[in-house]
Amino acid sequence: MPSDVDLAAVWLTLKLATVTTLILLIIGTPIAWWLARTRSWFKGPVGAVVALPLVLPPTVLGFYLLVAMGPHGPVGQLTQSLGLGVLPFTFPGLVVASVLYSMPFVVQPLQQAFEAIGARPLEVAATLRANHWDAFFTVAVPLAKPGFITAAILGFAHTVGEFGVVLMIGGNIPNKTRVVSVQIYDHVEAMEYAQAHWLAGGMVVFAFLVLLALYTLNRTGRNL
Repeated sequence: MPSDVDLAAVWLTLKLATVTTLILLIIGTPIAWWLARTRSWFKGPVGAVVALPLVLPPTVLGFYLLVAMGPHGPVGQLTQSLGLGVLPFTFPGLVVASVLYSMPFVVQPLQQAFEAIGARPLEVAATLRANHWDAFFTVAVPLAKPGFITAAILGFAHTVGEFGVVLMIGGNIPNKTRVVSVQIYDHVEAMEYAQAHWLAGGMVVFAFLVLLALYTLNRTGRNL
């Protein structure tokens, strides 16, 4: 059976995934909207930066985040000057790393959903004297609802499955930065295979349910 330490790691992982997903939906929506609508040449570079975590090894991203957020890095010096200390090996540091690492899994589904809307619904809204904000919230957002659901599911699931980035930034501090993936690693290193099976099996079930939800959502969307 899972121990108290295992349950603490599960709780911390769910907390991290929830906070990260909410932040990504807030900051990822305007980025996705801009990428879907703009014709600027900046679209390519911005899209490439957003998609970097898809091809970049997690340890590379984690290393540079560790340098940037460390006591001598630009972000670390800023947070220290604000009286916030440094972010590595803290829960806020995990959130920052998770937001950057999971960003393409939220931005890209939203961008595709916004692109699928097309210009016509927004033009109709404009003829009804809707301003840009009204058209966005009353037309674009409702039409892109499947994209928001997909983005939320993928962002949450990807954060739950993180390992390299969270280990580099958060380390392995019980009840503070030790998430499920790190806890499984610890069990395997200690040859505690029974405990590892509980957590790893739960991750397999979770991954299956995520894929099933996405498959069902996509099939429902095609039938509408």
